Amino acid sequence: MYRLLVADDESIERMVLCKILRKQMGDICEVYEAKNGIEAVDVFEKKDIQIAIIDIEMPRINGLEAARRMRKQKEDCVIIFLTAFDEFSYAKQAISVRALEYLLKPYDEKELLFVIEEGIREIEKNAKKSIIQLFDVDEIIKEGKSSDIRISFVKEFIENYIKEHYTEDISMQQLAREMNYSEAYFCKLFKQCFRVNFTTYLAEYRVRMAKKMLENPLANIKDVGKACGYTDSNYFSRVFKRSTGYTPTEYRLVHLLEKNG
Repeated sequence: MYRLLVADDESIERMVLCKILRKQMGDICEVYEAKNGIEAVDVFEKKDIQIAIIDIEMPRINGLEAARRMRKQKEDCVIIFLTAFDEFSYAKQAISVRALEYLLKPYDEKELLFVIEEGIREIEKNAKKSIIQLFDVDEIIKEGKSSDIRISFVKEFIENYIKEHYTEDISMQQLAREMNYSEAYFCKLFKQCFRVNFTTYLAEYRVRMAKKMLENPLANIKDVGKACGYTDSNYFSRVFKRSTGYTPTEYRLVHLLEKNG
């Protein structure tokens, strides 16, 4: 469960928003409330809040100061401002505390929920990066069996990244940067995880996805290639044949013959 805080001194506004969030996101979020800036910081600390939706004009300390204190306590917390004040100076200060979004009242419910979903994705992404950064790559490679659990986290991150981005023009260098590793370290780590290099793994993954798409007799072969990250259809055919022994057209025909007996 993600821990979410709504800080607003207007009790009806706060009650309505909390009701909406508990109804729409109650299965994945615990929703907490605060009626002023000091209380917001206190709840933030005690409940280890991950996402804070904060009004700006509040008694005791305003939302901007509350956000600064929250950011100081937790570097990767998600801050969303929700205010009736459309002032450039406030928006500028919101940027300084690295707020995810600055929304104005009256808010659009769907828009707010989309922003919260984006905040959750940020939390998940930061959590994966934090896990990876705990481990020294040389230690992972040297320790062997004792590093099995830790290397599984790294492997999972790489697998998920390729699953989400294989349709794009991605590279080993790009993924190494995403994980904050040098290219040399990343090459060594990747081989440790998958026993093949990045280029081979990516090509084999794309071919697996292409084979599934080609089982649909109505799918256009050029479109399948593009959907698997190959803008050049001839190059796609060469990679596919190198991996399977068939061109995409031949593979589809063999599959249909096998399927129909």
